[in-house]
Amino acid sequence: MGNGVSTDPASYFDYRYSTSVARRQWRRALFNAHTALLVLTLLALGGMGVGYAHTFRPVTLQVDQETYTVLTNQQDVRGILHDAAIALLPRDIVSPTLTARVLNPRITVQRARALTIHADGATIHHRTQSRTLGEALDEAHLFIKPHDRIVLDGVVVEPSFALARVPNDHTLHVEVQRAVPLVIDDNGAHTTLYTTAPTIGEALRQAGLTLYLGDAVMPDLGTPVSPGWNVYMRRSRAATIQVDGKTIQTRTRSETIAGLLAQEGIELQDKDYTIPPATDIVRDDARVQVIRVREEFLTDAEYIPYETVWQPDPTLEIDQRRVAQVGAEGVKKRTTRVVYENGREVRRTIEREWIETPPTTHIINYGTKIVKRELPLPDGSTVTYWRKVRMLATSYTAATSGKARTHPEFGITATGMRAGLGVVAVDPRVINLRSRLYIPGYGLAIAGDTGGGIKGKRIDLGYDEANLVLWYKWVDVYVLDPPPPYDQIHWVIPDTPKERTTRH
Repeated sequence: MGNGVSTDPASYFDYRYSTSVARRQWRRALFNAHTALLVLTLLALGGMGVGYAHTFRPVTLQVDQETYTVLTNQQDVRGILHDAAIALLPRDIVSPTLTARVLNPRITVQRARALTIHADGATIHHRTQSRTLGEALDEAHLFIKPHDRIVLDGVVVEPSFALARVPNDHTLHVEVQRAVPLVIDDNGAHTTLYTTAPTIGEALRQAGLTLYLGDAVMPDLGTPVSPGWNVYMRRSRAATIQVDGKTIQTRTRSETIAGLLAQEGIELQDKDYTIPPATDIVRDDARVQVIRVREEFLTDAEYIPYETVWQPDPTLEIDQRRVAQVGAEGVKKRTTRVVYENGREVRRTIEREWIETPPTTHIINYGTKIVKRELPLPDGSTVTYWRKVRMLATSYTAATSGKARTHPEFGITATGMRAGLGVVAVDPRVINLRSRLYIPGYGLAIAGDTGGGIKGKRIDLGYDEANLVLWYKWVDVYVLDPPPPYDQIHWVIPDTPKERTTRH
């Protein structure tokens, strides 16, 4: 054949077979090469995966009070936070910095606090790391002036309010109420008042300015507060009028007594007059007496002694006293009525007697407050006492108590106790019987006896006959806990006998 291949059939088939075998071998070799490449690729990727997995390491994240751990192969803080899906907001603080390579496996994120601030007609959304509310407002360029008020979540707070007192995940709602100046003209005295109150009346109340029904205020108390307002206050004065057998309590802005009477519709007729005179000015707490005159009156007077009254005062400690009101003698008057007809006297009689000035009761407040105190004893122990009374101490034995030894009650005290050491005699108006006592120099004792000469601030110290110690001196007597029932305590005790003090 022209192509150089034998035309012999056997040779031809041998040629075809060898060619087919060669092709199959080439294809198998090519498949094996691809397979080997794929295997090598998979092995390479697996090796890379194992190597990549070995790059992961645990990092501890602390976000405010929450702590958790993430696995990451990131090298800097920014990448680690990205892997942990932690988004940073303005003013959040990250330690270490975002670009720092993490050598210490711990990252701290301190979230800024969110504030919604309403001030000066605007709303500001602000985030801060400030310690106090005042610092946060300064940071937001909101400067608090004196008398301005800060309302945090509906509660009035000071600029020094610590933000750490509120959870960090809570958005704080802050309102800055600006103080408005008001010029107050209080009966001619001018002051400037700064207030955050909505109305003039509330502003005056917050400033502690007391208003009475008779006072005049312009503008009206319900007027909304506006900067630059002038508030005029014209004060009324308290006055008491005694007229026609009755007493009128009122307030007035009248300048004179006559104006006060006209305000109340009281007319003076004939020889009527007032005390003080109608031409006098009205003073604070003025007392005006209207006298109706139809005849002449001759008046003489006598003094009325005042009464002394004791009143309990729970703010005073027991045995303390305070004069609450100084007593004053009253004045009792007798009026002789002289009737004139046509200018001459026709009749003279004692018309009436009355008390012109009632006596002022002398009021003494006595303490009813019980304060328990500790008293160390010479042996190192302590006792609790609720009252200390300065008393004149004497001493006695059963033999000196006035009963003969043959008497069936010899040595028996008023409470039935046996007289002797540790049993003392007292005045029950001062110390309740069976009270536990401590007397320095004598020791612990029981108020178990009385005595004919033991009156007021006297105490008779009991001894056995064999160990009598003579006493005659003033000592502090401690009445030990517990106190008796309230209604059995002698709040006011006699002041006798009196301890004499030596002057140097």
